[in-house]
Amino acid sequence: MTEILFYHLQTQPLEEILPGLLERSLARNWRVVVESGLPERLEDIDSLLWTYREDSFLPHGLDSEAFAENQPILLTGGKDNPIGAQIRFLIHDAGLPDDLNYERLVLLFDGQDEFSVQQARDHWKVLKKTDHDLSYWQQNESGRWEKKG
Repeated sequence: MTEILFYHLQTQPLEEILPGLLERSLARNWRVVVESGLPERLEDIDSLLWTYREDSFLPHGLDSEAFAENQPILLTGGKDNPIGAQIRFLIHDAGLPDDLNYERLVLLFDGQDEFSVQQARDHWKVLKKTDHDLSYWQQNESGRWEKKG
């Protein structure tokens, strides 16, 4: 059974949230796939992960690069899992993967974008009919996460 988390971004953008979540995933020794529904934005995420903090970076690569299968974090626009990741992040309105065989699946969606909110609702309805463990997290006014469902 996969643990599926919905993160409703309200007060902070994806670029502020994603690096911390990826750091915690690597701390668990998990390999990570980050799938974007907008593959043209992958280079922005690539740059972010190199520069988000002066004293750190997250080891990662794009699926289009050589030796992509050796990366602890793989950035992709595809649905496959060539690195045997334990966790998959869905960003930029990426659709659900065909295979939900992960420790954890994390859907990050922009609460200011009606399409993103509706897509998250649709995903919730589909996944609620499965045996997976779903939880819904929303940012409060101070940016802290509160479990809502």
